[in-house]
Amino acid sequence: MKILITGAKGMVGTALVNNLKNIRDGKNRTRPDIVIDEIYEYDIDSDPSDLMKFCADCDFVFNLAGVNRPKDPEEFMKGNFGFASKLLDSLKSNNNKATIMLSSSIQATLSGRFGDSEYGRSKKAGEDLFFAYSEQTGAKVAIYRFPNLMGHSRPKYNSAVSTFCWAVANDEEFTVNDRLTELELLYIDDLVEGMYDLLEGKEKHCEFEGVETILKDDGRFCCVPVTHKVTLGEIVDLLELFKSQPKTLMMPKMPEGSFAKKLYSLYLSYLPADKFKYALKMNVDDRGSFTELVHTEDCGQVSINISKPGITKGQHWHNSKWELFIVVHGHGLIQERNINTGETVEFEVSGENIEAVHMIPGWTHNIINLSETEDLVTVMTCNEIFNPNRPDTFYEPV
Repeated sequence: MKILITGAKGMVGTALVNNLKNIRDGKNRTRPDIVIDEIYEYDIDSDPSDLMKFCADCDFVFNLAGVNRPKDPEEFMKGNFGFASKLLDSLKSNNNKATIMLSSSIQATLSGRFGDSEYGRSKKAGEDLFFAYSEQTGAKVAIYRFPNLMGHSRPKYNSAVSTFCWAVANDEEFTVNDRLTELELLYIDDLVEGMYDLLEGKEKHCEFEGVETILKDDGRFCCVPVTHKVTLGEIVDLLELFKSQPKTLMMPKMPEGSFAKKLYSLYLSYLPADKFKYALKMNVDDRGSFTELVHTEDCGQVSINISKPGITKGQHWHNSKWELFIVVHGHGLIQERNINTGETVEFEVSGENIEAVHMIPGWTHNIINLSETEDLVTVMTCNEIFNPNRPDTFYEPV
């Protein structure tokens, strides 16, 4: 398959091109039914003659080209409708009935808050043009009415989320006019997966509320069904939590598929290079060191413990707290004793054979560095964050 992507340097185009190359080059094997031979990239700075050449050879077209914030509102129609006409004429000239996808907007419904804008009218005109083209030629057309998109793009341009991410990550001032304003957001990775579905002929069809003529066309429009409805206040509150994480160590809940998980990835993409690294507090004494790495809201914390040669650490037990000790470097011995029955167990551990050992509630335990020359390095996970007011930690030698 030979794929043409117009608007290839925009936010969606860049992400789509990068990911289609992964499939083409065999780096992404999650979609074995998609076989890509060539990817043609076309954007505003491309040689105009390339469009005709690409339209003669392509099997599939992603038309992502468009105008978002022109100086003159009349540029909306020229950029969103005019280029679409040029693209379709180029396909017609080459008698190429390749499947073509059009990136439209929910603002084309003519019933929303922005429906009467030049932008919305230009998108609706583009949709009508593509439907007419499909009827004339028999070519398959897939028109996607996207909500607000969420991906790495230029700040202070056409994405409030991008602007907020950039501002918080770079300590810049920003304004939220109304924290209760709700956005429906489509994350760029979900959009790309939706385009994979389209290439496989598995695209989703959706209904859109609007004027009567659109209601009669149920199922004509495509969509990516994975979206998130969040308020501006919720977005900026999460971003402030993300920003404080290097100091608090607290990682907010980010379940698989959640908006928070996606927003955190986007936020990180705006960090300046000098914030890629941050210091951690090492608690150092003559036995070695203990450093907390990350806290979580519901799964405790992760720490790193370094014991000098011959040192024994621990010698305590817990009522309900449990831990996992994972030695990643050095040679050590873990001992545990049930404080009620006196039963004991021992585990020899080594960074050459990495294993996880449970520290069981009600069993006093220790870890001994058996080496005379090397430090013992242990990753420790615990089901709760240490609370000095309720430590649930009681000294007792094994």
